[in-house]
Amino acid sequence: MTMGGGTGSGVAGGPARHTPVLGAAAVECLNVRDGGTYIDATFGAGGHSRLILDAAACRVIAIDRDQSAVARGADLVDAAGGRLTLVEERFSALEQVARELGVDQVDGVLLDVGVSSMQLDEAHRGFSFRHDGPLDMRMAAEGASAADVVAHGSERELSAIMTKLGEELRARAIARAIVAARQKAPLATTRALAEVVERVVRAKPGSIHPATRTFQALRIFVNDELGELVAALTAAERILKPGGRLVVISFHSLEDRIVKSFIAERSIVRRGSRHLPQVSGPEPSFRMLTRRPMTPDDAEAEANPRARSAKLRAAERTAAAPIRRDESGLLPRLPDLESVARAH
Repeated sequence: MTMGGGTGSGVAGGPARHTPVLGAAAVECLNVRDGGTYIDATFGAGGHSRLILDAAACRVIAIDRDQSAVARGADLVDAAGGRLTLVEERFSALEQVARELGVDQVDGVLLDVGVSSMQLDEAHRGFSFRHDGPLDMRMAAEGASAADVVAHGSERELSAIMTKLGEELRARAIARAIVAARQKAPLATTRALAEVVERVVRAKPGSIHPATRTFQALRIFVNDELGELVAALTAAERILKPGGRLVVISFHSLEDRIVKSFIAERSIVRRGSRHLPQVSGPEPSFRMLTRRPMTPDDAEAEANPRARSAKLRAAERTAAAPIRRDESGLLPRLPDLESVARAH
């Protein structure tokens, strides 16, 4: 599904304004300029796209794999006067999307990684333990759901998922409890799964909900979020023009670790010395712009609790060729989704 295209000016009207996390910082790091083309690869509620469009007479190609997000963005597409094109697709396909629209290079790529507040608030999507609904968690209505994983995953597989993607210390005990509970009745709702976790992980005053890490792990696993992130980073490297900017906003350590490593590895200048021979290797394809990640100030964190864990990292594309290497080392070793989701 694709909406919009052409040329125009100023964004007026459209849907109610959404305040994106680190919005001003993201636009500043993108260095938005008149005549530029920018990819907002995680459109969500459209907050970042609107800020980019408001910053200059530029074009935005926006992407979201969530069909409902694309549908909700129709008004913003209309209000943008042809400067916004919105495409339903995974953000790992950002290079393909741009080229299919006749764009070979772009001036900036923005990735706001993770689940959106809209998805968390929609009970029928099954992302949140705070709203009872079907245990789904799929960002796109295809493939295995969280209910499939919980219904068929072995104790070892479930434990590995929660340990590596949720950093859950009680993963083995939770996995054991899930396997025992599903023998009595299917765990088909968010409430049913949360109650199983709550019996294993006791709530502590002032701490996160006991099911937070379990739900995070399942969501990341079902949507292959880390694999998508790595693919999107390498696609951005290929589509950005020299001087173009990559900006990534992440919300937990797994994502941030991948982004940090990716940018750092591609920003290394390899030189010899008078004591050592010239060091061979590819020229750096990025120049790091944020030695330390940018984070929300106190006012933003207080106004939007979701922003508290956000980290922004940015880099500028050099004129060097893209660095081609196996990026599997950036990802944790996990069982295959389709095999886990099938009955053993």
